Amino acid sequence: MKIGIFDSGLGGLLITHSLVQTLPQYDYLYLGDTARVPYGNRSQTAVYGFTRQAVEYLFSQNCSLIIIACNTASAEALRRIQREYLPEHYPDRRVLGVLVPAAEAAVAATQTGDIGLLATLSTVNSGAFKHEILKLQPSARVISQAAPLLVPLIENDGQKWAGPILSEYLKPLASTSTLILGCTHYPYLKTEIRRQVGKRVTLICQDEIIPSKLAAYLERHPDIEVTLSRNGSRHYHVTDLTDDTTRLANQLFGKSIKLTQVSQLG
Repeated sequence: MKIGIFDSGLGGLLITHSLVQTLPQYDYLYLGDTARVPYGNRSQTAVYGFTRQAVEYLFSQNCSLIIIACNTASAEALRRIQREYLPEHYPDRRVLGVLVPAAEAAVAATQTGDIGLLATLSTVNSGAFKHEILKLQPSARVISQAAPLLVPLIENDGQKWAGPILSEYLKPLASTSTLILGCTHYPYLKTEIRRQVGKRVTLICQDEIIPSKLAAYLERHPDIEVTLSRNGSRHYHVTDLTDDTTRLANQLFGKSIKLTQVSQLG
């Protein structure tokens, strides 16, 4: 059985590339809901519905473990998926998110307790990152900044205009010593973000931390690890496919990959 990776668009390919590089023995199936990206300005009801459809699809494609790479979906839908949907429908399978590992990494990295979060509007409004950080370090000071323009910018090849927009978004986070890039798309801009925030700020990028977190999870859960097939297969599915989608996917993944269009999930 495969490891499934779900994202609202193509940003999760950054995490997928890191996983494939670090844990190449497993079989992977990526699903990007490119027909409905971005999720960051959607209601909680819509995000849960979209996420459940994606989970159902990946399970139907023989995935025993799913990583929800989308932070908005992790914040708005993951807990309900884990507590309500899985016990009733797939009690022997697992769905994980990327939000908690990022919060853990930020708390471990901070020396001042000042932690910044750059994320989608929905993720910021959910308060999920702040909740997880304060559980780990109650004295932490969390400053959150929504960046609603970044995902559409990246998905539409507008990175060359990112500098001034990032500058405005990063101003409220100037006092933080640790900055979480709380969206799968944002690591694509980390060179520009590093340039603007300087060396004194530690960036928490999920594509850099998720592979080791997954490896540790599989070591702790051999009952799940033993279900995973090891053929080194990789499949990349999207809900809408255009020439621009293919070009951006190759750009984000770092090399040419074959995208397969699937029917709308809902």
